[in-house]
Order: sequence, then structure tokens, then C-alpha cells
Amino acid sequence: MQNTLVQTSRRDFLGGTSLALLGLSLQVRTPADGTRSDEPIIDIHQHAGYSGRPDAVLLAHQRALGITTTILLPAGRPFIGPSTHGGVANGLQAQALGNEACSGLAAAHPGEYRYGANDVPDAKGATQEIERFLQRGAVVIGEQKFGVECDSPEMQRIYELADARGVPVLMHWQHGMYNRGFERFHRMLEKYPRVSFIGHAQTWWANIDRNHADQTVLYPKGPVTPGGLTDRYLSDYPNMYGDLSAGSGLNALTRDEDFTRDFLNRHQTKLLYGSDCSDHDGSGPKCQGAQTLAALRRLAGSKEVERKLLYDNARRVLQI
Repeated sequence: MQNTLVQTSRRDFLGGTSLALLGLSLQVRTPADGTRSDEPIIDIHQHAGYSGRPDAVLLAHQRALGITTTILLPAGRPFIGPSTHGGVANGLQAQALGNEACSGLAAAHPGEYRYGANDVPDAKGATQEIERFLQRGAVVIGEQKFGVECDSPEMQRIYELADARGVPVLMHWQHGMYNRGFERFHRMLEKYPRVSFIGHAQTWWANIDRNHADQTVLYPKGPVTPGGLTDRYLSDYPNMYGDLSAGSGLNALTRDEDFTRDFLNRHQTKLLYGSDCSDHDGSGPKCQGAQTLAALRRLAGSKEVERKLLYDNARRVLQI
């Protein structure tokens, strides 16, 4: 996929309005919610081209949130097959752009942006494609969001590459759709103990609850009973981490706030802030990333825990 910085059509699409917005954002260093801008925040989950959002708007969005380092997660190469549900998962089902676009955007904003490396696991040359961008500076493999078994030979080749290169793997868990076999994943955690795995999305967050039985329910509501599969993965495996991003993460944080306070405290070294937010403003009720930040600040229980969730854990796990 071509680098977005050199695509004439994309440059035209930005237009005067987006460029003016970028110019304004460069002057604004205080987050929209008024919190201190001298406290660094790492956002481990963003996408270039998300739902057609121009690069200039993404830059302004992240600065409005007060993000100091953003990790861009690319889509794999376009591929038609069962693992992409006939192409549905191309662009991570969100118009996300690929490795070249993410690495190019990060290169244009050194220090403020880093990027991952990704590809469809059963596409020809997938691990070679991923390794090419790891060699260029990618800090994570993912977002792995494809219709495969989580313990398939194709996925295990990616885990082996992560082991060899010393980078984490970010997994999108969605029952019946992406990374099937969540209940078996403990075998991969045991087989690849040196690989840091970062769990994300609906099935990952639904299973914080021990009483979550119907896996077709992706956004469960109401009280949470500790001891769900996700809770146990985080407790029992040193190499398992959680990505707090997206509607699934926000739902998990807010559905039972008494549970959440204890959950954040117990797993304070294992959870990482991400936005995975496609809005254009970076503030207000429509901005998922802003709502997640507010929930974490409200529920973390202490400044020490808050800083771990918003910065320290990501810096350690991603080695940045």
C-alpha cells in the first residue's frame, strides 16, 4: 500500500480545512480536558486512515487528547480469503492503512509517533513482510485482526517471529470472527513465555466476568464477578497484558465501577491505555479516547496507578 504522504489524491483530500486544523493544533499543547500537559501519555492503539480520517485531523485529535506518543497499528496487505472473510477484514474492517503509510507518518513526526508491523497471517510471505518493518523500527506486531485460530500454525509463526525480535503481539479477540479459540490461548502463553501478548476487543473484555457464559454477547452490561478468563490470564501469566482501548474497553471500565477500581489496582502493571478512536475532535462525549482517559483518571485510585496505566506500562512493554 502506498505511503499516504506521497499520494496525490490523499494530499488533495486533506485540503485547506484540514491543513488549517493542523496548523492550529501545533499551537495547542494543553489537552482539551484541562489536565496537565507535562505528564506524558502513550496511546498504544491508533490507526492511520481510520474511517477515512485525514492525517492532519489525526494529529490534531491526538494533541487534543494530550497524547505525547502514539502507536500506529497498520492493516496487513489486501488479501481475499477466509482469514479476511472474503476481504471484510482488509483495512482492519475500518479503512486502516498499511505498513508503509504508518511508517511514513511516524517518520514525519519523530518522537510523537511510532508504528507497528502487520500482515494477514496466512498470506504468502506474511512473516517476511512483518519482519521487514520490524527491521525498520516497528515496535509491535499488530493489530492481528483476522479470521484464524489463535493457535494455528500461521499464528505460531508470528509468535516465533515476535520471540526472535523481542516485540509484543497485539491481538483483537472477537468471538466467531477474529482470533478464534480464546479459551485455548493459555497454551500459547505457556509455549511462548518470552512473548508479551496484548489482549484487545470484545471477547477479551467481555471475559473479565466469571459469569460471562454467552460468548455471542460482545458488550455485556451490569455487575462483574471477578475471576473471568481474561482476569485469570492477566493474573496467571506474566506475559499477558490488556489494551484498554475501544468501546469494548470503555464498556468494561464503566459497567461496574466498584469492580473496576479493584481490577485496575490488581492489574496495575498489566494494563495499557489506548484510544482506538475514529472521531475528529479529541474531546467531548463522542470521543471514546477522551472518555477512556476520564474513566481511568477517576477510577485508578492513585496517581501512581494512573501513571502506570497511561505511560509507564506501555513504555516498558513496547520498550520505547
